[in-house]
Amino acid sequence: MSSQSLSRISENIAALRERIASAAVRSGRVAADVTLVAVVKYVDADLTRAVVEAGCFDLGESRPQSLWAKSSAIDDPRVRWHMIGHLQRNKARRTAEIASLIHSGDSLRLLSELNQIGRAIGRPVPTLLEVNISGDATKHGFAPDDLEPHLADFAALEHVTIRGLMAMASLEGDADDARREFARLRQLRDRLQVNCPPQISLAELSMG
Repeated sequence: MSSQSLSRISENIAALRERIASAAVRSGRVAADVTLVAVVKYVDADLTRAVVEAGCFDLGESRPQSLWAKSSAIDDPRVRWHMIGHLQRNKARRTAEIASLIHSGDSLRLLSELNQIGRAIGRPVPTLLEVNISGDATKHGFAPDDLEPHLADFAALEHVTIRGLMAMASLEGDADDARREFARLRQLRDRLQVNCPPQISLAELSMG
């Protein structure tokens, strides 16, 4: 890859971090509270490696097979892999062994499978609960009203560490629609925290 391309990637990441820092200040937070995850699902291993060289170590993949391949090709202990797409149960174990965080805990069946995997590999599987906040029939995830009745079920999963909620904006909407949907996710999190069992943390919100 050319030095010009590497420089452009570094500049883009720096600009994104500046935007994040400004947004954090406006909302009374600090930039360190926000994790920038570079979604690399459309690029090859060489370009993904360039993103790492530019200083972005949190990488998101939507397909398990791509996550497996890229994690093998990029042997860098600084990299934290994020599984951001739908995860089938038959691909869950290998993914859980690699990913620092699974964003797409979209059903009790998958969470139960991850619980068994966590027991087998000897460590909890960090996971977010995926919420279909837009109501889009093509999207995976729990309906917003289905989360609270299942809080006790989530808490009983001893080998899954639930760290928060994830939602994807509707493909049909614009930027304002996405902001409203993400605001609803935060409001849902705030409501759930009132009666949330201590085994569950809802501190993290993943929005894309």
